[in-house]
Amino acid sequence: MKRRLQKKYIILILGYSVALLLIPYVLDYRSKSSYIKDGYQQQKCPDLESTIALWSSTRTGNSTEVEDYGNRSQSRTHIYLHATWRTGSSFLGELFNQHPDVFYLYEPMWNMWQALYPGDAGSLQGAVRDMMNSLFRCDFSVLKLYAGSSNVTTSFIFGWKTNKVICSEPLCKAYKKHEIGLVQGDVCSKCRSRDLKELEKECKKYPVMVIKDVRVLDLAVLVPLVRDPAINLQIVQLFRDPRAVHNSRMKSKLALVKESIQVLRSKKQSDKYKRLLVPSNRVHRAENYVSSAMELICDNWLNDMLLVMNAPTWVKRNYMRLKYENLVLRPVDELQRLYRFSNLTLSPAMEKFAVNMTHGRGYSSDKPFLISPRDAKEAIYAWRERLNVEQVNQVEAYCSEVMRQMDNHTGLEQPESE
Repeated sequence: MKRRLQKKYIILILGYSVALLLIPYVLDYRSKSSYIKDGYQQQKCPDLESTIALWSSTRTGNSTEVEDYGNRSQSRTHIYLHATWRTGSSFLGELFNQHPDVFYLYEPMWNMWQALYPGDAGSLQGAVRDMMNSLFRCDFSVLKLYAGSSNVTTSFIFGWKTNKVICSEPLCKAYKKHEIGLVQGDVCSKCRSRDLKELEKECKKYPVMVIKDVRVLDLAVLVPLVRDPAINLQIVQLFRDPRAVHNSRMKSKLALVKESIQVLRSKKQSDKYKRLLVPSNRVHRAENYVSSAMELICDNWLNDMLLVMNAPTWVKRNYMRLKYENLVLRPVDELQRLYRFSNLTLSPAMEKFAVNMTHGRGYSSDKPFLISPRDAKEAIYAWRERLNVEQVNQVEAYCSEVMRQMDNHTGLEQPESE
């Protein structure tokens, strides 16, 4: 009798425990079920209040935004090209690399990510911002923290084999900075390595400094630099049709696996992204990771759009939104707009360079990360022929809100007159 009673109590306790465990999952499933469509989770807008709070904190006491940030440094222009992988950011960066008044840094945070692997992308955001802060001040000693035993010279950093500053006079005689044209790696590799101090000295001579990188996950990370009057950071954010981005990422999937995993790990605490870190098809694991990271990229883009939409006027004046499709279809018009924003003059030689870079023979070379002339129209519409219906539906499902915002971006940019 006692044993039967004990069994009943045990069964009752177990049943009660299971019920307690299941209730949160049932409630969570119901709250998310409205966002499921065709087997893919629909994109939700992030918390709007948190985005507004970031900019509200820029006010101090009773001072207004204009009073707080009206006396910002005008002696030098600092620009960050905010983009993600396979959006055409290398081409955008090259338009700055070619300008004789620009000190251009290509992917300076790459070494950090390699040195700190397998650290997730989220945990590295503070280090990325701190490095950027130092670089904009022409302090390159921060690079030594991630070089290990290597001696850091100009033959190590900033995409040096195609970097116009490193491969031109006075650091090297291979090229002249005012002459427009792609830098050839085999020519630049013959340049003598220079110490970082020499590069820092050269950095201070330029009126415009531009950093292009893809390792800032969302714009909110850069708020402290935007608020710093000594840097007066301006941001150019590059967007591209998510379907075209996905197509390009799949084409370069083996080169993007490592960083795709780091991006996914940054959200591993979220149930939504836990499933992305466990590929259903282990045979095509690389393809799954690269594809899954696209979902997080669209979420970050949406966060950025809302952050700028609710930013103060002075922030919007220091922010420019650029669409890859417009840049390659109307290169001269977009280059004029880009250079006005950056306080740069546009020469006929630069206009010709931009046109030639968008009128190449094919979509891309065998080396996807190599900068070369491309057929702009083929680059834009290649996804229609290369992605299957399931892949297109998947991207359109979880990037639907971003795509809608791209088509209707009123309020994300300041008018040209401002």
